[in-house]
Amino acid sequence: SLGIAISEAIEQAVQRKDTRYSLGSVLNHVMLHQTVIGLEAKKQLEALGDYPDVVIGCAGGGSNFAGASFPFIADKIAGKQIQVIAAEPASCPTMTRGPYAYDFGDTNQTTPLLPMHTLGHDFVPAPIHAGGLRYHGMAPMVSHAIRLGLIEAAAIDQIETFESGLLFARTEGFIPAPETNHAIAAVIRAAKQAKEEGKQKTIFFNWSGHGLVDLAAYDAYLTGKLKPYSLPEEEIQRALKAIEKLPKVA
Repeated sequence: SLGIAISEAIEQAVQRKDTRYSLGSVLNHVMLHQTVIGLEAKKQLEALGDYPDVVIGCAGGGSNFAGASFPFIADKIAGKQIQVIAAEPASCPTMTRGPYAYDFGDTNQTTPLLPMHTLGHDFVPAPIHAGGLRYHGMAPMVSHAIRLGLIEAAAIDQIETFESGLLFARTEGFIPAPETNHAIAAVIRAAKQAKEEGKQKTIFFNWSGHGLVDLAAYDAYLTGKLKPYSLPEEEIQRALKAIEKLPKVA
């Protein structure tokens, strides 16, 4: 999991004098740095004379999603009518099934306590192909925006994500990463809903990466080796025992 990876990176930085560790997600300054994505997207849309009705991104630790969505969320706070959706794996449903609580950002409990949606720092997600989304928590800023009702979260099964990714590849000619497939699945859901409602909507999503190094995952899907998986509730309750004695969010 990414929680274990963070712990190991911190361990290396502590033990070696020639090593420093720069965290690439979760923390507030990373979220704000990544907003260059959304700021550029707004400029591109302005050049086209358009503005999105829906903004979508996949979310693991939160930096990719926040980078794309936060500039638009600022507009939403100012009064714009816009729907913002964060797509996560059903096997790691941090935002949709995890409580908002204080927790550590890593498995070894070396980070400061963070107020966030979490499944518990001991939680190890199922070995799905979207490795970049296998994180027990969610960035505090993203979590707070969910609490404020500025963001909706959607949990998507990996079968639906690969169906969506394959449709996108056959339609657009680009193979998306398994992580990106979560956003694409949410886009397809939103487009179908708009069609059912008889509405014409502009949907913006962040293409977070290509899938050229993930072709084995597509092979597993196409040969029927991937199975639908939703995290059992008992697994969530077991993992949440790790945060029972931590301070509570007021």
